[in-house]
Amino acid sequence: QVQLVESGGGLVQAGGSLRLSCAASGRSFSSSAMGWFRQAPGKERQFIGRITWSGSTNYANSVKGRFTISRDNAKNTGYLEMNSLKPEDTAVYLCAVDEDGLGGYDYWGQGTQVTVSS
Repeated sequence: QVQLVESGGGLVQAGGSLRLSCAASGRSFSSSAMGWFRQAPGKERQFIGRITWSGSTNYANSVKGRFTISRDNAKNTGYLEMNSLKPEDTAVYLCAVDEDGLGGYDYWGQGTQVTVSS
């Protein structure tokens, strides 16, 4: 059974940093793309960024320059490094895997809460 588990969320002051992890189990995702999303209460899910199997990344404008996505294929784990956090970054953060790299996400984690206080 394929499972994605996010961790690393928590409460941080504005300007602080957090590093989220997304651990995959059940199969290797080294040849898949991984995306990160977030959803705040009452708002639609928002794309944050994505990393391909080869390590290429792209980001939403709202996080570009502050957030960095990486992966460790040996550990079957993806990471989201978040710096210069703002209160508006408060949300549940989710990772997802796009098996064939064509843009559709096949597996989703349950999410981890990130709260940024002002």
